[in-house]
Order: sequence, then C-alpha cells, then structure tokens
Amino acid sequence: MTRPRTRIQQKNSETILEAALEVFSTYGFRGATLDQIADVAGLSKPNLLYYFPSKEAMHQALLTRLLETWLDPLREMDEAGDPVAEILAYVRRKIELSRDYPRESRLFANEILQGAPRMREAIEGDLKRLVDEKAAVMLRWMEQGRIARLPPHHLVFSIWALTQHYADFDMQVRAVLGPDRDPFAEAGDYLEALFRKLLAV
Repeated sequence: MTRPRTRIQQKNSETILEAALEVFSTYGFRGATLDQIADVAGLSKPNLLYYFPSKEAMHQALLTRLLETWLDPLREMDEAGDPVAEILAYVRRKIELSRDYPRESRLFANEILQGAPRMREAIEGDLKRLVDEKAAVMLRWMEQGRIARLPPHHLVFSIWALTQHYADFDMQVRAVLGPDRDPFAEAGDYLEALFRKLLAV
C-alpha cells in the first residue's frame, strides 16, 4: 500500500507541476527540458526525479488534470435549463477558463498540434463521450424548436475556437487591441451577442 504523501511532499509535487506547466506552455513538450523545469521549480534535478520519474510523467500529470478542468464547463450544461441561457453560460465559462488558465490552454493546444500522442485515448474516450452527450441534448432542443437548427458538434467546436483563441493568441489579441483594454470582458459581451443571434429561432 502506498503511504500518503507528507505536506512537504505534496507542496514539492505542486511546485514541480507549476514549473513544468510554465516550461511546457512556453517551449512545448519537445523543447522543454528537465533542467529548465528544475531551474524554474528551484529544486535539483535529482529531487525533481524523486517525485516524477521523467519529463513524460510530469506532462501526463498536467494533461490529466487539465482535461478535467477543460470538461467541467461543458458538464455543467443542464438539459432542464433554458437552452439559450445554458449555451451562453457555457460560452462565458469557456472565456473565463481562457482568462484564468492561459498556460493550460496553450499546453492543450500544443498537444493537439502534435497529434495528441499523450492524450488520444482521453480525447477519443471521455471528451468524445461528453461532447456526444451534450450534442444530443442540443439536438433535442433544436427538434423542440427552442433554438435554431445547427450541427451541434460544430456548434461546440465554434465555441471552443472562439473562446480559446483569446488564451492561445493572447499576445496577438492584446497587441491589436492596444493597452488599457480587457480582451476577455470585450470577448464575453461580443460572443454572447453573436451566439444569441446564431441560436435565435
């Protein structure tokens, strides 16, 4: 039986994962090194390897945690609620996720761009099942005449594209908008207006 980790061990593990997230989101999996992660964590490389046996193990731990964070906003979509309100709430939650977890968003994007070698099973499993489930909910709303008829999977894809863009291309967005403007506040209002029109019957 594995003994529970001490408070110090838990703290060190979190410090390492935070450093790994910073390095992976900046350099990608291939460009990241154990030395870089150890340096950012302020720990020795042997100490790093005591907690995680490899760069792959750190990356996998981050991706596993990230997938749960990524799926939670979609899980909250309630079939019993008002369809437009539920979809707009999902859009808002995704914008907030991009605002609050930009490094995680870039980590996920990098993994997908590489063909998802470390996440394919989860994407084809948990993620696909959840999207299929919510697509079926939206299709029922469409059949009831409560929202416009649209391909539900592509509706989800468009929400992902239009919200995660603000995290994955943050520098570009801020450079174009200029200083003293909050891209996430503006995006939330814009996307709500956009999807409200798109969903109108």
